[in-house]
Amino acid sequence: MPQIFHRSANTVSKVSVVGAITILAGAAWALAEIQRSPYNTRAFVPRSQPVPFSHKHHAGDDGIDCRYCHTTVETSAFAGLPPTATCMNCHSQLFANSPLLEPVRESFRTGKPIVWTRVHDLPDFVYFNHSIHVNKGVGCSTCHGRVDQMPLMWNVASLHMEWCLDCHRDPAKRIRPREQVFNMDWPPPGYDQAAEGKRLMKQYNIKSVEAITNCSTCHR
Repeated sequence: MPQIFHRSANTVSKVSVVGAITILAGAAWALAEIQRSPYNTRAFVPRSQPVPFSHKHHAGDDGIDCRYCHTTVETSAFAGLPPTATCMNCHSQLFANSPLLEPVRESFRTGKPIVWTRVHDLPDFVYFNHSIHVNKGVGCSTCHGRVDQMPLMWNVASLHMEWCLDCHRDPAKRIRPREQVFNMDWPPPGYDQAAEGKRLMKQYNIKSVEAITNCSTCHR
């Protein structure tokens, strides 16, 4: 019986199979990288706001404590946004006639809140509680970055599940003393995070890794 396929057909078929697998694997890798990239997560991209509020000026230069504006961060799931009256505590006297602050003055006059652009926006199927993290010694800068150096706010993390799990699987790497939670310049030089983190986990009664990586912890 005459040979139907050329003897090179075996080689071609093998190369085709390997090539197809390589292309599919490469495409999957590329899609995963795009999914994690700032192009998709918008990490490190400053957000435009109705008022150019600078955390660098307020928290960094003026040293205003996070809790002055985010009043419920220690007691509630939501950190809270300041009412316009909080802004006017200072700006009724400071820069009182600045055109940049006219939206603030208008909000105060009308009682209509300013619609801020949300920067850290988790999906609705994710439960996150600020107070739990704060009271367990997770600092603001751990998740939000050095906001005291941000003229306009941006997120420094992907906010993907793998990012959250990276911390939940080894909390000792991030835990700090509660009195330092709002300190943007933590840790100090020479701080032994490994040893102190483990000690603080016991002191703050942080649950086992199995418990805090359970799906129901964040997806309820």
